[in-house]
Amino acid sequence: MHRLNTSSIVRVFCSVSACVAAVLLSACQTDNADAVYQNYLTRLGRTLEIEPPAVVRAAIPRAPRPAKLKLPVASSSLDALDFLAISGCAVQVTIGKRNSSLGRMARDSQRLLMDLEYLALAPQCISYQREQGKTPIADTLQQAWEQKRQQLPTLIYNATLASVEFRHFWRKPTAQIHYPATSGSQVITALQAIHAHATRWLSGDYQADNHQFEILLGSVAGGDGGELTQALARQSSWLQAADDLLQQRMAKGPLCNAATRPAAAEILPRVVRKYFIGEIQPQSAVLGRRYHDLTPEIRQLENLLLDTLPAPYREWQHARIAQMDVFQAAPLRHVEQIKILQQPCTAQPDSGA
Repeated sequence: MHRLNTSSIVRVFCSVSACVAAVLLSACQTDNADAVYQNYLTRLGRTLEIEPPAVVRAAIPRAPRPAKLKLPVASSSLDALDFLAISGCAVQVTIGKRNSSLGRMARDSQRLLMDLEYLALAPQCISYQREQGKTPIADTLQQAWEQKRQQLPTLIYNATLASVEFRHFWRKPTAQIHYPATSGSQVITALQAIHAHATRWLSGDYQADNHQFEILLGSVAGGDGGELTQALARQSSWLQAADDLLQQRMAKGPLCNAATRPAAAEILPRVVRKYFIGEIQPQSAVLGRRYHDLTPEIRQLENLLLDTLPAPYREWQHARIAQMDVFQAAPLRHVEQIKILQQPCTAQPDSGA
């Protein structure tokens, strides 16, 4: 028998497309997303003659509700301004929309877009009003412009990270055995675009496409942040149970010694090779790729608005990042446990295969 080269455990033995195919193949074998992990844990326990421990489901930090995350935005002098008095300015229409009953009840995304429109159009109107000798109106418009420019990070935060759409992105879905093979790039593209728009707005370029921005938010709402978290948490929980099983066996003493080489020393490499490397690791590779593709896009937007984030969001953000980092490292931790258990056997000759 050829001895298992434990360093090969950490390699990805397939291309991304092959990994996807492997995940889909294993998924077709069962409707239970836990089945591949259960099978591996059972075989480990049988090989090492240890009763498999109970699987403790990893806790997933729950995102606060949008109502608790939304930041207040102070009213401006525009609220009491008669837009009919601002003749000869394109921004007159914007102020009229904003001060209408629908405008006052607008969603945070629409409020952001109306204020961006004001920031883009108001300077020309301010200059025009001063030329017409209407200094009080010009001063009112200028004060509102300065206030909205200062409020812009809060307006962007309320319309994005604190929104219902981003809450849906983090929602906890039903376990999907085909995930993440069925996920696409639409949400990543949307997050990249939102970050690019927000960066541009904060730099003083206030142009915005209302329809496009709402479409981007809709794409985020349909994204898989919660699904990715759940899949990584499931993997981490099962592999932690496997780690606990290996540690129980190690607590009994070395698997091999100078006088003894049990059958488990021959069987364990085959179990690891077939059921961990062959079945779990392809899925881990695809999950890892999705983690490294998706989470940086969220963190970029959070970093851009870092000074604006309220305490409840920061607390959840820190807990989420810490937990996700632990989740996605679970396969490597398991590899280390396997290597420790097998180490006493690696210097001994085996019986061949």
